[in-house]
Amino acid sequence: MTGIYIHIPFCAQRCTYCDFYFVTTATSHAPFVEALCAEIRLRASAYASRDPVGTIYIGGGTPSLLHPEDLGRIIATLNDTFDCTHVQETTIEVNPEDVTPTYLAALRGLGIDRLSIGIQSFFEDDLRFMNRIHDAKQARSVVTSARDAGFDNVSIDLIFGLPEQPPEYWSANLEIAGSLDVPHISTYGLTIEDGTPLKNKVQRGLVEAVPEEDMSDQFRFTIDYLRERGYEHYEISSFAKPGHRAVHNHRYWSHANYLGFGPSAHSFWWGALPASRWANIRNLRRYQALLTQHVAPVDEKEHVSIDALADEYIMLRLRTADGLDLEELESRYGVDLLTDRVDELADLETSGFIQPIRNHTVRLTDLGKTVCDSVTARLLPG
Repeated sequence: MTGIYIHIPFCAQRCTYCDFYFVTTATSHAPFVEALCAEIRLRASAYASRDPVGTIYIGGGTPSLLHPEDLGRIIATLNDTFDCTHVQETTIEVNPEDVTPTYLAALRGLGIDRLSIGIQSFFEDDLRFMNRIHDAKQARSVVTSARDAGFDNVSIDLIFGLPEQPPEYWSANLEIAGSLDVPHISTYGLTIEDGTPLKNKVQRGLVEAVPEEDMSDQFRFTIDYLRERGYEHYEISSFAKPGHRAVHNHRYWSHANYLGFGPSAHSFWWGALPASRWANIRNLRRYQALLTQHVAPVDEKEHVSIDALADEYIMLRLRTADGLDLEELESRYGVDLLTDRVDELADLETSGFIQPIRNHTVRLTDLGKTVCDSVTARLLPG
């Protein structure tokens, strides 16, 4: 089945660390919603008959800035043009400051059954550093409000590795999340991306990045802390109570088909080449203008070689608790790591970065998870 991703590019203000595409100057969302629905209809003519939709994810930006009527129109367009009768999960990202009982009830009425809440921290100092709008009180109350509205499937985002953050803040963030009985937690180490206000501050010497060793220590602490409290570390950044893994994200990690709608959204589709990938333009006005003329707003498109796909599969699967299936890698991508990288595999196991290979599956140890990228680089066949 196909995954559907909808990118809502609106934000009330810019977070210091964010390099996603967004705009903060839109006075009306109506032209965007019209263009987005036009893109959905345009893509449906080519792809709707090929695969039913399995998951829908509405991200951003800040999707919760959209009025429920606009969200309803988007979902109705999907239902009218694609086979959505088998959808397993419909997620929307929301910010705490946007969440009211009325808004949450409207989301439930639209069939949305999972919330991804951008909390990032429960502490005022952290929130101000990241230039978040919500305060600590809203961060704490939003999960209860979601549960009261009937959302049992809730995920929250938390960020560690903030400069000058007191060490006890991160452990307290995890403790608070646990006390709220959040079923899914996504934890991200703060990254300093080009073109962000944070990168500018670091370059000017106003902020000092947290050393990699300290970041690794916080990550290891996170793994141990959440595991002891019943969370499964099922992907590098993702922790879930039983039955609460993110179904949509699993599509990305499994190299399955997905279609992205909205400015900057990405798509991936298996075909005879054997796969194609494309990205929409990162400009809201151009996106809207093209779709008024029924022109696909594609900025980049490539046909992905089987060798590149093999590299991606290794990278994606090593991030997961399910691990890298060596038999699948050989049958689907033509790569035999047990032959091509036997010495590397042996050395990685001896060094404690991967578990002993069982059932033809390579899995990272907790130590290996802290250096996932370097382990991946050692196993790439190219």
